[in-house]
Amino acid sequence: MKFEVRSIIQIAVVASLVSVTGLPSVLAAQTADQVEAQAHESWSGTMHHLNAPGNGCFHASYPSTQWQAIECAEAPGYRSALPKPTKREQTVGNGSDYVVQAPSGSLFSSALGSFPTVTDVKTEKSVGVAAFGGGGILGSNEYTLQVNTNFYPGSAACAGFSGCFAWQQYVMSTNTPVSLTSNSLTGKTEVFIEYWLINYGSRSGSNVCPSGFIDGGADATGPGEDCVQNTPAVVIASGQLPITDLAELTLSGSATKNGTDKATVTFGTEAFTATVSDSLTDIASGWTQAEFNVLGNAGGSEAQFNSGAALTVKVAVTDGSTAAPTCVSPSAEDGTTGETNNLKLGTCTATGGSAPSILFTE
Repeated sequence: MKFEVRSIIQIAVVASLVSVTGLPSVLAAQTADQVEAQAHESWSGTMHHLNAPGNGCFHASYPSTQWQAIECAEAPGYRSALPKPTKREQTVGNGSDYVVQAPSGSLFSSALGSFPTVTDVKTEKSVGVAAFGGGGILGSNEYTLQVNTNFYPGSAACAGFSGCFAWQQYVMSTNTPVSLTSNSLTGKTEVFIEYWLINYGSRSGSNVCPSGFIDGGADATGPGEDCVQNTPAVVIASGQLPITDLAELTLSGSATKNGTDKATVTFGTEAFTATVSDSLTDIASGWTQAEFNVLGNAGGSEAQFNSGAALTVKVAVTDGSTAAPTCVSPSAEDGTTGETNNLKLGTCTATGGSAPSILFTE
């Protein structure tokens, strides 16, 4: 309960200053609120970097920093879409997004996405996109938060197949199919990891994908198959979190070689994490780029925001150094997901130090 204790101490200090200096009570209340907000932000950051005691699903409530095991939901039937970019655009997604690039010789072990500023966000609906056959989970408050890795061509999980890429997505979805073979929806907001082996194998057809993976069909470039698998999910809310809650949401993904992969969400005073052994894609051996954003809900869909909506997006990374990462422009490099939103990208800056990050607007 160290954060709770610290908050009490800090508030007590503020109170003593007020009694000595005679500061107005309104100012005292504002200062106490600021102290509490800082303590809460620190707690959220701690939970994103705190390992769970094992594989499975876990929950914690502020100010506790102890993960408690909870029952996992079944692996959802969510499926993202691979990008089909036709041209470089400043709208977000489908291969056109800012990504954060690790310094030369470094690998990411985690990436944490948040929205420091959310302006005039009132409504959102997920709509189908013609290039993806109008697919996805469509309607109001249907959206995802995604932390996406780069496509990794040297993964041991590719079993030596030429042209195979490993890809990993850490996903919070406000609604998912019950399974990859069902169209029924859970109606719940969940967090999970989606694993991909793209163009796996030397031929297309049945029984090509490794055990546990579902055959997602022949790869567009061939000759192999696109294989996909989701982890069991953690239920964040028994319903869809409205887009107006966006400022309270943070999502991180982490991968530790010979350790665990985990997807973690904090929502207000609650934290949730889903963990699994880092053996399905071996992404920890080749994670050099990360993409984070709020996007449509699966299937290449687009999250359409109301006119006037604007966001500041932050992606903080861990790579074992204090060097500033690189903002990779959409004109120079692709994001890796097919989902999009209707906002337009602004400027991006990179910062080094104890918590290297990029910050951009849209």
